[in-house]
Amino acid sequence: MARVGTSSRAVFKRAQGLLRDDGKRPDGLTLVPWMSGKCATWDVTVVDTLGGAYLQKSAIQAASAAETAAVRKMEKYRSLEQTYQFVPVAMETLGPICEEAQEFIGDIGHKISDITSDPRETQFLYQRLSVAIQRFSAVCLSETFQICESAP
Repeated sequence: MARVGTSSRAVFKRAQGLLRDDGKRPDGLTLVPWMSGKCATWDVTVVDTLGGAYLQKSAIQAASAAETAAVRKMEKYRSLEQTYQFVPVAMETLGPICEEAQEFIGDIGHKISDITSDPRETQFLYQRLSVAIQRFSAVCLSETFQICESAP
């Protein structure tokens, strides 16, 4: 999404061709070409490592829930591959991240490091993602508590 205009009532221009058949669009888009002359677009999903659908595979192979979710994201956004470089960013609640997302985050971190001259930028990105997942998990957990009315 690009910002158009300079007034306080700026208009946002939406990228063309990002809608899927169901009207949904990915979470993000680079404004400059990312790879092979294509802009990168990504969609984020966080899956519960211990969820019933993933528990069996998660017990055998680390990051299997994230990899499964990444495959589903790729299928959903297959129509974008002709014009965009789509990256599924699939993470698990207990930490693992799919391989494609790790490469993407690493690339972003390296590009930021080139600008800031700070080699820790990739680590900072992972820390921010980790904190965001922890906060979300805390909210989900707190929503499961019931408030009991005390008896008079």
